[in-house]
Amino acid sequence: MRFIHDIVKYRRYMVYSAKAQLKNEVAGSFLNRLWWILDPLLFMLVYTFVYSIVFGRSQDYLCAFIFLGYSSWEFFNRSVKQSVKLVKKYKSVLSKVYLPKFVLIISTMMVNGFKMLISFGIIIITMALYRIPPSLTMLWVFPFLLLLFLLTFGFSCWLLHFGVFFEDLANVVNVALRLMFYMSGIFYNPEQQLTDIVRYCMVRLNPTCYIITQLRNTILYAQNPLWHWLILWAIVGLIISASGIALIYHYERRYVKTI
Repeated sequence: MRFIHDIVKYRRYMVYSAKAQLKNEVAGSFLNRLWWILDPLLFMLVYTFVYSIVFGRSQDYLCAFIFLGYSSWEFFNRSVKQSVKLVKKYKSVLSKVYLPKFVLIISTMMVNGFKMLISFGIIIITMALYRIPPSLTMLWVFPFLLLLFLLTFGFSCWLLHFGVFFEDLANVVNVALRLMFYMSGIFYNPEQQLTDIVRYCMVRLNPTCYIITQLRNTILYAQNPLWHWLILWAIVGLIISASGIALIYHYERRYVKTI
């Protein structure tokens, strides 16, 4: 109840903070807001080149395939990475007024979510160029994106807490995320290129790989998802998020003193 109350109470601050971050990112940039489109587009072209030319692999709807994986991963990657130093970043604000620390996480996720929506707009255009027919399985995009938000928020809560007390955590997280990037099938198809137990663990037990794979299957290839794993990961996400919120509430008065 306290969490819901704080979400309602600070909702305007979260929106205002997200808008301020977006404006600050493009301030002084020649390309300005256009860079939000160019950045994911250029990365898609690079990974398409690596996959098709360097590795000599083929994949149906390759550009949309890579773009969908990269856009989903970047939302998770940026949100989790930024959460480690959020308290230190907003030290000047937190030392003067009380603010639930998870509000900073949600505001950051709004920024990264906005960028992901722009990328999804490009994905829709790419799908139209590929002439991918619409299907009912595309509606699964909503529960899987909600799952992505839930897991991202849960992991971010824990990392925000420990990031206050462990200076080197940011370096550890960077290495872990780099490894997780290659384990999530961003520019390759783990269901086709991995075998047996490795494929099972990657596609089901790795949350980012699971979400990205299911988004591709339901949106691009009109396949039914592994919905029972969706329920399982949703339960895990709720547990991680609830425990992370409780952890922040319990220790948040020590954060400003520590930093």
